[in-house]
Amino acid sequence: MSRTLNVIRLQLINKQTFIWVPLIVLGGAVLVSVLIYAMIPGGDPKYGGGGQAPLWVFFAVGMTAMTMTFPFSQAMSITRREFFFGTLITAILGSAFMGVLFLIGGGIEMLTNGYGVNGYVFHLPWLWEAGPFGAFIVYFTLALFFFVVGFTGATIYKSWGPVVISVAGVAVALVLLGIVFLITRLELWEQVWFGILDLGALGLALWGLVVVAVLAGISFLAFRRAKP
Repeated sequence: MSRTLNVIRLQLINKQTFIWVPLIVLGGAVLVSVLIYAMIPGGDPKYGGGGQAPLWVFFAVGMTAMTMTFPFSQAMSITRREFFFGTLITAILGSAFMGVLFLIGGGIEMLTNGYGVNGYVFHLPWLWEAGPFGAFIVYFTLALFFFVVGFTGATIYKSWGPVVISVAGVAVALVLLGIVFLITRLELWEQVWFGILDLGALGLALWGLVVVAVLAGISFLAFRRAKP
């Protein structure tokens, strides 16, 4: 366990990756969003997706956690299992940190009437319908999902090279396209949308955690063949 904790310390040596860069991106997204809201006439509530900006940073963090830190860890005689679980715990902590920031941002928006311009980046009605805890779970899941996708892709690349990761990407795209085709051909879009609405943001986030677990399992299996 102590060696796994050392992996967490190793991942957090460069705090710019897990902390400062996501904070800068988030702050910049909020500032740009508020300036845009201020230029929109009318007093109706204004909603935007600027809060998703740091999530793409977590995608890149997931890739660099594998491609840059893993070779260094092997020079320190850290086992692959210790590195994998230590990195996953680091991702969970970072995602929880982003979830807390999301709640703080939503609270600020409620107290300031949307930064004084009735504009909202965090307090989006659909995400907050299950309350603050539900909103935290949604943002936590999204951040962790992006991290694990980046980490899994980098693991497949380090295990089998660019050809396999390219084939895997094409295969995923074809599967998604096939699902869309079947839904369209069978005229099931109405049922799909009603199903999504019934689940709500929290329900989708909980299913998202299942997807995260599956991706983590895939990356763990591929990790055994990863080359530093």
